[in-house]
Amino acid sequence: RQFRVGRFLLLRPRGAGPRMSPEISTETRLREQICLLAKSMFDRGLTGGSTGNISAQTEDGGLLVSPTGTSFGRLDPGRLSRFDADGILIDGDPPTKEMPLHSAFYDTRSTAGAVVHLHSCHSVALSMMEDVDEDNFLPPLTPYGIMKLGRVKLLPFFMPGDPAMGAAVRGLAGKRAAVMLANHGPVVAGKDIEAACNAIEELEDTARLAMMTRGMNPRGLTAEQVTNLVKTFDVEWGA
Repeated sequence: RQFRVGRFLLLRPRGAGPRMSPEISTETRLREQICLLAKSMFDRGLTGGSTGNISAQTEDGGLLVSPTGTSFGRLDPGRLSRFDADGILIDGDPPTKEMPLHSAFYDTRSTAGAVVHLHSCHSVALSMMEDVDEDNFLPPLTPYGIMKLGRVKLLPFFMPGDPAMGAAVRGLAGKRAAVMLANHGPVVAGKDIEAACNAIEELEDTARLAMMTRGMNPRGLTAEQVTNLVKTFDVEWGA
């Protein structure tokens, strides 16, 4: 059976096992890094149960993806979903049902080397507030949210697994590295798996600060300070 999600085709050849390659040691390290970082986020309460999903590009242009229904706290490096460079599932368990989110970022952002999606509490709580800026979801409270994420787009609510989520990301034409799914959770693309994880943690930290200081009239960064940060650190901001 075949299932196409963006450019990724879910197809398991009969009798196919792990495909050996010269990059096997590099891929093994990447598999272990994905599981290590996922468990770290799980252990610190950034996503719970079997929520969240994570993916990273391999050296041969393929993908490693967390399987559907798995917990970040118990990912098995040997059972990650493995796509080849043509987007065909060649090994591992069936991938997350939210592959449309991942494929949308990879297809529209040439710099994307990894994608992470969490169900982190404070960012979800902030997405429920009526006065949040949809075009610039995070308030400018610290420099790091700006430096690591740029502008974060708040997208509307979609049913989990709805391909329309991917279509919404594609509609941004690669101009945003991070989006917030209302009442659901953040999705962040980074140059590699560590950068993507660091950025999504910064998103949750900034959302937590926003919720902690809500109604207190906190002294955030000025427009001039934001502009200086954007220029100094070459942040994607104007789109």
